[in-house]
Amino acid sequence: MENIHEECGVFGYYSETEKSDIARSVYYGLFALQHRGQEACGIAVNKDRVTSCKKGMGLVGDFFNDKMLEEMPGNIAIGHVRYCDAVNNNIENAQPLFVKYVKGTLAIAHNGNIFNAVALRKELENEGALFHSTGDSEIIAYLIARARLTCPTVEDAVASIIPRLQGSFSLVIMSPSKLIAVRDPFGVRPLCIGRVGNDYVFSSETCGLDTVGAKFERDVLPGEIVTIHHGQLKSNRQYCKKESATCIFEHIYTARPDSVIDGQSVNESRILAGRLLAKQHPVDADIVIGVPDSGLSSAIGYSKESGIPYGTGLIKNRYIGRTFILPSQAQRERSVALKLNALRHSIDGKRVVMVDDSIVRGTTIANIVKMLKNNGAKEVHVRVASPKFLYACYFGTDVPDSKYLACTKYTDEELCRKIDADTLGFLDVESLPDIVPDSTVGFCTGCFTGKYPCPVPKKEDKVTFE
Repeated sequence: MENIHEECGVFGYYSETEKSDIARSVYYGLFALQHRGQEACGIAVNKDRVTSCKKGMGLVGDFFNDKMLEEMPGNIAIGHVRYCDAVNNNIENAQPLFVKYVKGTLAIAHNGNIFNAVALRKELENEGALFHSTGDSEIIAYLIARARLTCPTVEDAVASIIPRLQGSFSLVIMSPSKLIAVRDPFGVRPLCIGRVGNDYVFSSETCGLDTVGAKFERDVLPGEIVTIHHGQLKSNRQYCKKESATCIFEHIYTARPDSVIDGQSVNESRILAGRLLAKQHPVDADIVIGVPDSGLSSAIGYSKESGIPYGTGLIKNRYIGRTFILPSQAQRERSVALKLNALRHSIDGKRVVMVDDSIVRGTTIANIVKMLKNNGAKEVHVRVASPKFLYACYFGTDVPDSKYLACTKYTDEELCRKIDADTLGFLDVESLPDIVPDSTVGFCTGCFTGKYPCPVPKKEDKVTFE
C-alpha cells in the first residue's frame, strides 16, 4: 500500500457519573484507532460542565502520559487521531477542536472531508468569522455554534446544518451535558455504538470498542444523529435514506482486519478478495506472500483458493507506521526500506505470488519487487486485491489527481514492466460487491469507477486552505 491518506479516527465516551479514568478509556480507544492517523492526537473531557482539552503532534502513546490522563476526570470525553499532510501538519489542526461561544462550549472530532469547505469558509469570513486552523472541522463547529443561537438544543443545531455540508463526515460532538454522534447521509465513513454497563461508547471502528471492553450495540446509520443525554439515547433519522455509499476502501485497506463495519467483517472481505484474485488471475508458483499488514488476509485467501502454500516473505518493522502517513514523498520512499525486509529463507529460488492491497503511484511496490528478487526470488507475480485506481477521491481518502495514478499513466503491460514484476493482476471492479456479502449498506467506488454518490467539485476546487 502506498501514498493514500485516510482522514482520522474518532472516539467518544459517556457516563452518567464522573469517572477518574475516562480519559484513559478514550486513550485506549485511540490506541486501537491509531492506524487511521499518526500525525496528531487529542482528548477533550467534560467535568462539571467544564471542558479540558489536551492535544499534540505524534502518536497517542508518545504524547499522552499517566500524569496527563490522571488530570482529566469527568463524565463525557471525546478523542481523535489525525492524518495531516505537510501543509496542514501543525498543532492548530489537531483535534478535538474546542470552542467557547455564547451558549457554552463545544468540542468536536471529525473523520471525513467536506469538499465545499472552501466556499463555506469564504461565506463565513465575509460575515466576520475568524478561523485559527486550516481544516474543515472548524467550519463545522462554527456552523453549529451559529445555528445554536436560534435552535432550542445543540442536537437541533447539528441537524440544521447537515444539508449545508457536502462530502463525508463522521462526528463525535461534546457539549457540557451531551455526547452526539453523527454520520453523513451516505455513511461514507464508519461509526458504531457500544456499551460498557450503562456507559455509551462511540468509535470509528469496532476494534476501538473491544479495547475498552464495550459490547457492540449497532452501527450509527448513514444520516443518523445520535444524542446521549441523562444516560438515554435519542435517535434522529430525518436524514436517513435508502441509498448509502460507505467507502469500499475501508474494507480493502483502511480499517483494521478485526473490525466489523455495517455487518461485514473486514478480515473476511480481504480473504474473499484474495480468493477472487486467485480465480481471476491464476499462476503457477511455489509460495503466496502478503505485503504487511493489509495484504496478509488477501494473501491467505489467494492461497486457500489456489492451493499454493502461504508463507511469510516480508517482515515488517513494527516500530514504523504506515508509509502513506508520512507527509513527504521522500520520507515515504525512504521508509519502505525501514519498514519491510525480505525473508530470504522463504523465497530464495521460488516463484512468488505477492499480494498487496492496491497500487497508487507504483513506486513502493516496485521497491518491494526489487527487494524480493535481490533476495533470491526466481519470479514475482504481483496480485492486487483491489481494482485499478483511476479517479480522485473527494470523501476523505486522499487518492490524488488521476495524472499521478500509475494505472492511468500506463497500460497493464507497461506497469508490469515498470515495477519489474513477472505478471500483474488486479481485482475485477465488477467483483467489488462480492467481497462485502454481509454488509447492510451500499458502497462508494468512485476512485475505481468515477461514479460518485453525489456531484463532486471540479478538479480545481480540490484544494486545502493555505
